[in-house]
Amino acid sequence: MSANGAPGGLAVARRAAALQRLRADTAWDLVVVGGGATGLSVALEAATRGWSVALLEADDYAKGTSSRATKLLHGGVRYLAQGDVGLVREALRERAHWLEVAPHLAQPLAFVVPARRGLDLPFYGAGLKAYELLAGTRSLGRTQWLSSAATRRALPTVRAAGLSGGVRYWDAQFDDARLAVALARTAAARGAVVLNQVRVTGLERGAAACGPGRLVAVRARDAETGEDWLLRTGCVVNATGVWVDALRALDCTAGEAAPAPMVAPSQGVHLVVDRAFLPGHEALLVPKTADGRVLFAVPWLGKTVLGTTDTPRADAPAEPLPLAEEVDFILREAARHLERVPTRADVRSAWVGLRPLVRPAAAGSGQTKSISREHTVAVSASGLVTVTGGKWTTARSMAEDVLAQCQRHGLLAPRPARLGGAVAPLLGAWWGPGSGSEVGAARALAEPPGEALYGSEVAALQALPGAQRWLARDAETGQGVLSEAMVRFAAREEMARSVEDVLARRSRLLFLDAAQAGAVADAVAQVLADELGPAFDAAASAQALRALARQYGTV
Repeated sequence: MSANGAPGGLAVARRAAALQRLRADTAWDLVVVGGGATGLSVALEAATRGWSVALLEADDYAKGTSSRATKLLHGGVRYLAQGDVGLVREALRERAHWLEVAPHLAQPLAFVVPARRGLDLPFYGAGLKAYELLAGTRSLGRTQWLSSAATRRALPTVRAAGLSGGVRYWDAQFDDARLAVALARTAAARGAVVLNQVRVTGLERGAAACGPGRLVAVRARDAETGEDWLLRTGCVVNATGVWVDALRALDCTAGEAAPAPMVAPSQGVHLVVDRAFLPGHEALLVPKTADGRVLFAVPWLGKTVLGTTDTPRADAPAEPLPLAEEVDFILREAARHLERVPTRADVRSAWVGLRPLVRPAAAGSGQTKSISREHTVAVSASGLVTVTGGKWTTARSMAEDVLAQCQRHGLLAPRPARLGGAVAPLLGAWWGPGSGSEVGAARALAEPPGEALYGSEVAALQALPGAQRWLARDAETGQGVLSEAMVRFAAREEMARSVEDVLARRSRLLFLDAAQAGAVADAVAQVLADELGPAFDAAASAQALRALARQYGTV
């Protein structure tokens, strides 16, 4: 029995209701495959406009790239240096959108660029001032030239040797996985059926007198029960990130050649160390490392995130491993700029994201529309719409581009871009003074994860059993970071189906301290068993998390 007295409780009932809609509804305007930033944004935008939408995610929301970002919402300063003002304007507009609709999960963050060479201050200062001015009324704060002393006050552990000053500018940070869950929940609240642990197993075409038939249905399977469904639809959006080519292969019938790959994955590694390596609430940015890359040291949820790398790879595993040379690079560059030098022994968690970089050949094919330098939308002869590339910041504008292509190709009936024209908050958002839309906002994303990340739903969280029972506390501050109530909330309200879902993408503990995540796996599993009922294998779920924690905790 669950804590609310029902077998399995609210989580079981809600999933059962969503699965019943898949069985009952005979046709859908749109089926979205993939529950990352782009797919969820497409589903939310489509549901908001009134189309009937089903989103199917084979694992968990943001399981792949969308939970492994550098945690920054940014306008792309590097594109300004390349003269792409339009792309920077778009990203700055979209940055403001996230700050407005999810202020509990997206907040302004000051960055400091240390200057160590004679021309660094005027060069970086001028560029970052232009970045501020380009944001216009969406600017988050003034760009400032700092003395050496002021730079050290902003970055208390910055290496003093050779430091001549610095430049402070403003961008934003966010909790990527929790934002993805908020998108999923909001899309469901607006009428979409949104399901994780449901894998697409096939695409069906209708008959055609000549040439390839058009897509008419999607075959899908519930990973938990093995039940199969056929979802009839004339519009399928492939938003599976680095795995888009696998679904494109399902779009081929016998005798057809497989399409040329669209994606060339690139690996980005992040290392998490204690906040003591960079105290305070401002981030360090090194625009050009020894080999020309960028180094970030970002305060995030009570820790410091160091990264990132950019290493091409030929495959796309679900859990990629950091290469030894990538770890060496990040630690070596951090040592060049921090007085307290992090070592492998200091790494609390190491995680890897795969960026879906679009192959140039794909962007030049006749079936592909290159919407921007960052993302691409392709429509196959059968009508499969594939979107890939891009970044979290511009996920909403990517969704608008996808739906525009769907309408342009006659796959969706025309609908206005936004019903009523108003921007609506995501579930959990709180608006008002200090809401995250101004520089003086609360610093919830810099502190150890707590109830502030639940925004307007804090009262609902605190009303659940176990609100005062802490399963995990921050190792540096002793602050509670995961309560029994948070696990119950993850199952009932946030569609968590496993210990990993809770510790990796609802509480983020796996990304902050892998060893601690492994240590609390059994306690989390016990609470989930209470919420998810007898079908949930608590022992297996806890064991799977511990194996993953060992990977994240080894560098």
